Amino acid sequence: MNTLKTFFLLMVLTGLLLLVGAMLGGETGVAIALVFALAMNFGAYWFSDRIALGMTKAHPITQEDDPELYELVAEQARLANMPMPKVYEIDTDSPNAFATGRSPNHATVAVTTGIRRILTREELAGVMAHEMAHVGNRDTLIMTIVATIAGAISMLAFMAQIAAIFGGMGGSDRDRGGNIISLLIIAIVMPLAATVIRMAISRAREFQADTTGAHNCGDPEALARALEKMEMVSEVRPMKVNEAASHLFIINPLSGRSMARLFSTHPPTQERIRRLRAMQIRPNYESLDRPSYEILDGSDRPNF
Repeated sequence: MNTLKTFFLLMVLTGLLLLVGAMLGGETGVAIALVFALAMNFGAYWFSDRIALGMTKAHPITQEDDPELYELVAEQARLANMPMPKVYEIDTDSPNAFATGRSPNHATVAVTTGIRRILTREELAGVMAHEMAHVGNRDTLIMTIVATIAGAISMLAFMAQIAAIFGGMGGSDRDRGGNIISLLIIAIVMPLAATVIRMAISRAREFQADTTGAHNCGDPEALARALEKMEMVSEVRPMKVNEAASHLFIINPLSGRSMARLFSTHPPTQERIRRLRAMQIRPNYESLDRPSYEILDGSDRPNF
């Protein structure tokens, strides 16, 4: 369901971009918007991981630097049937983590120094399972595309603002009035609509990563406890991070007092915790290679 919802919302977001192009320049505007979006997506596809790591000031760590973390990440990568990702660290007391990279073969996970201080090994394993789920579900690529299209709409909206100020003085009064109304719709309504859609897609992907991560590590309670601890500490120790990168993290790194929380790309943490604790992992040993797991919600739990 989350995958279908994401696909539908992505199509709506793309439609908004084309509509903005059409309102600005008709068929020519649509073509320009398409070329603009393709160029931005090409750059984001190849360089999104470098941009994200640079924005968060993350630095690489080796197995010799932190063998315990390396072993834990390697274990979760194996459970998710994915290659070992690169491991980065962010020097901050705020507990958080994120994944980036265009594919499982080009993935990176990053953790803050603060997360290592407050989580147990099982809880950190749940967090890493969540991040590997993002990579396996191609969420890192999906959200890069979403952010790029939303960014393209915002840039076109900015151009519309300039046009409304300086370019709406020609032609008849009727034409001038119509142009200004169209430009104001593009400048104000379209970016807001794009933001709402971006939030919806990001929230759907977070719920999906929670489910997939719990399935892979086999311990939804550990991930629930980790989210609970991180939310509590990050409220008093928010990260100083560019808002454009906030959607990458497992929980919103911005302060709870920030206006940005009104437009959070993350679902409510308490709802995520509730859903995780409504799950029950039942081992399934039909596979000879390794046990798989079946997730049962509260309504499907067997009576013992």
